[in-house]
Amino acid sequence: MYFKTCFMITCYLTPYFLILFGDIQNSWLYSSLWLLMGIFMSGIGLSIMHDAIHGAYSKNKTVNLILGEVINLVGGASINWKIQHNVLHHTYTNIEEFDEDINAPFFLRFSPNKKRMGIHRFQYIYAWFFYGLLTFNWAFFADFDSLIRYRKKGLIKTISKRSFAFHFLKTTLLRLAYFTYILILPMWLTEVSFLVILFNFLLMHFVAGFILSCIFQPAHVMEISKFSNAKSGEQVPRDWASHQLMNTVNFATKNKLLTWFAGGLNHQVEHHLFPSICHVHYTKLSHIVRETAREFNLPYHNLPTFRSAIWTHMKMLKHLGKA
Repeated sequence: MYFKTCFMITCYLTPYFLILFGDIQNSWLYSSLWLLMGIFMSGIGLSIMHDAIHGAYSKNKTVNLILGEVINLVGGASINWKIQHNVLHHTYTNIEEFDEDINAPFFLRFSPNKKRMGIHRFQYIYAWFFYGLLTFNWAFFADFDSLIRYRKKGLIKTISKRSFAFHFLKTTLLRLAYFTYILILPMWLTEVSFLVILFNFLLMHFVAGFILSCIFQPAHVMEISKFSNAKSGEQVPRDWASHQLMNTVNFATKNKLLTWFAGGLNHQVEHHLFPSICHVHYTKLSHIVRETAREFNLPYHNLPTFRSAIWTHMKMLKHLGKA
């Protein structure tokens, strides 16, 4: 884990310093450096921050706390991730109105319990573009909107002794620091035009957002998932662990490179059942989970390849646009 942490952060920062001090003249090479930052920006989130905020990176709480804050390096907010991901998504997976991962904008329909609109017929085509806007949206809009919403719902005080004002100020200052190093310093220290820097900044975020979405979306928004609708007062007709098995999908678990880069999040079943266990153990743990699921006659969803997961997710988007 420590090697991977150093590797991911180094591979993110090296292109950045080359952008600042490398005097890159070739526009393709310049954009490639930003693209690499986008790839390893997602790698930092998947392989470092994600485990740390779950308390799974280390037995040392201080290490988890420090590395969880790495999300601020790439334009995120740890408090929001803890609430949206750890509390809401992991507790209420695929439950309408509670799991914010499926509470998409009006033009996207990720749950059969959401009202269908005519535009949804084409979401299997255009959704992929909006997937690329994921981290851009977090950086500019969603984090602040979420903080205010979580305050109204009383969720901040459930995981933090600090006040809303503290977290809002912290998020604001760290976001200003992020925009300073990622946008202002390249403008100040290089002769590259603002529009070129802005374009490549957007490219970086698009790559990161697209990768993250392609890892997380096929894990839950699938035809085999058993969505629930708490909005209508429906009681979830199963225990928490069974619900996770029915709403979570593994994919490409034999692909060692993907498992390594994605922080084991192609083993989503194991992650959802044991979020406090470090992802390096998921492969071995999967054999136990599979056999236990079979013993209790519960599903264990596992698609053989990453391509099959993406294809199956796209079919689900198409299905949700028609039915």
